[in-house]
Amino acid sequence: MTGYYGEHSKVFVSVDCIVFGFDQGKLKLLIGRRQMDPGRGEWSLYGGFVRQDESLEECASRTLYNLTGLQDIYMKQVGAFGAIDRDPGERVITVAYCALINVNDYDDNLRREHGVEWVSLDILPKLYSDHNIMVRKAITLLRRRVSTEPLSFNLLPELFTLTQLQHVYEAILGEEIDKRNFRKRIKTIDFIERTEYIDKLSSKRGAALYRFNKNAYSLEPTFKL
Repeated sequence: MTGYYGEHSKVFVSVDCIVFGFDQGKLKLLIGRRQMDPGRGEWSLYGGFVRQDESLEECASRTLYNLTGLQDIYMKQVGAFGAIDRDPGERVITVAYCALINVNDYDDNLRREHGVEWVSLDILPKLYSDHNIMVRKAITLLRRRVSTEPLSFNLLPELFTLTQLQHVYEAILGEEIDKRNFRKRIKTIDFIERTEYIDKLSSKRGAALYRFNKNAYSLEPTFKL
């Protein structure tokens, strides 16, 4: 480090990860009890401080990997939060990142090791500092993008039914969708492929299983639902 900017005050920079999953028809958030002061024991998002040798995105990727053990996670920056009194310990500016994962991909042993839980958004408790504000902004971001980006597939298994896909959209949007119109639109999208597999667990009659074709989407990345 150089001796430049010595006349200016220093602040800490952190990232906070807003990790969403979809389970039992609901959008859920990964939170845990804060294990450090200030705020020890309060419900909190999972985060970490930015190291001198890493960028914001590198810090967010490292933090998410430490938490989930997963790589290539869907991740988008939500925004920066820098209220003077947001952290009673020190002057901390944080940058929030929203991530989407398939709940079943997350090793439950790792979840317990970190002491985090999946909590439905409709019963979300009061979180540490401004973390509830971060979550609300992340949901707003998802709702703006869900109809123009194929982000919902990050919450589903590789093979899914149209009912599961519809429920993801409804969970993100917070409202019901007309089933007939939804299926009609989905069947016109080339990169949502029907497979030869049938789901006989969640449907007595058996429901066709679909998948998201990333290669087809990369050739024509337009999406409107």
